[in-house]
Amino acid sequence: MRERGVVGRIARVVVADLTPLRISPAYRRLWFGLGVNNIGTQMTAVALAVQVYRLTGSSLAVGLLGGFALVPLIVFGLYGGAVADVVDRKKLMFWTSLGLAALSAVLYIQSAMSLDSVLLLYLVIACQSALAAVNNPARSASIPRLVGVELLPAANALQQVTFNLGFTLGPLLAGALIALVNLDAAYALDVLSFGAALYAVVRLPAMPPLGMKAGQRAGFASVMEGLRFLRRRKNVLMTFLIDLNAMVFGMPRALFPAVAGAFFAGGAGTVGLLSAAPAFGAMLGAAFSGGLTRVRRQGLAVIIAVVVWGLSIVAFGLSRVLWVGVVLLAVAGAADMVSAVFRTTILQTATPDALRGRLQGVFIVVVAGGPRLGDVEAGAVASATNETISIVSGGLLCILGVVVLTMMYPAFARYTPDEGAAEGATDTLPTPGS
Repeated sequence: MRERGVVGRIARVVVADLTPLRISPAYRRLWFGLGVNNIGTQMTAVALAVQVYRLTGSSLAVGLLGGFALVPLIVFGLYGGAVADVVDRKKLMFWTSLGLAALSAVLYIQSAMSLDSVLLLYLVIACQSALAAVNNPARSASIPRLVGVELLPAANALQQVTFNLGFTLGPLLAGALIALVNLDAAYALDVLSFGAALYAVVRLPAMPPLGMKAGQRAGFASVMEGLRFLRRRKNVLMTFLIDLNAMVFGMPRALFPAVAGAFFAGGAGTVGLLSAAPAFGAMLGAAFSGGLTRVRRQGLAVIIAVVVWGLSIVAFGLSRVLWVGVVLLAVAGAADMVSAVFRTTILQTATPDALRGRLQGVFIVVVAGGPRLGDVEAGAVASATNETISIVSGGLLCILGVVVLTMMYPAFARYTPDEGAAEGATDTLPTPGS
């Protein structure tokens, strides 16, 4: 009996805290539905790349998928966050999810009918990016109202489980379906996955705006209000700056095709393994994230996590054994998961509900734009020198950036949830539940 008690206590400390899933049926449905949908979304990302390459034979044409997605993501991410602060977030999530489902159906239809139009694919990816940029801030801003502030670290860790599960399983399933069946099957499963997401959103409680000013509208002035808030709240600002620093200097994914052969004498399979390793590490870390809910110095946890990320990337740049490189990337992914959990928690806790949509919009822009800037930085340095110098120097600059930012904003290292709750408590959150 005593041994079982000890094991139970260890499990509660180590394994992911499932309390948000137990106490909030609405959060549980949303977590599951969006988890299923994320797998489908990642399947479509792979299918699009494969289809564009088949149609054009050009890696540049494949890369342009990211370019067509980036601009709508930035524009609509900022504006979408403002919209999420002035309308019922449940309704906003429903209509944007329905639009995304319709666009996935367009991808299936064009593939089944062999339309073979790259321009159509670019147009669809741009529209998907715009709708996702509105949907994501509304979804993230809703979580505190579903689980309450105290359970945000646990809820965000659980979000990381499904997020990285999608990034791990989605590409693997897409590759298998495309090889064994065809492109149509991958697109079709994505369409079906929206059923789970739409059901979860329909079952959410109404989420009208809280603390909205009389006559407030979503527009440029509303966006600027959110940016002015960000400038004043240094702890929240640091969550963005420290992530941009890590992604711009320490993100080597653009070099994976080159290092697969140069470092590890591998091919396309090695590229896939390297690409999946960070997501697998993050997913594994999230599954054993129970201890994160007990961390009080959340700002310090972010700083340490980003330093571990940078050190892992430096070591990866020096590795020449494949399994060692994969393990190092997995460690980097686990560190990024820890950083993401606490950065998201700090943002949600220290921001009033009336501004959460706008700040989540900025968050989406940073999270999506940072890695793309990192691709450019890594590729440019590798072209001027070589892949080893690019990866190692990037990891070292990432660590240096953390040191400089911490010196500029030393209070961030002392940040605790109590401080964040005091900053963000300009509204009243409802009791978690269905």
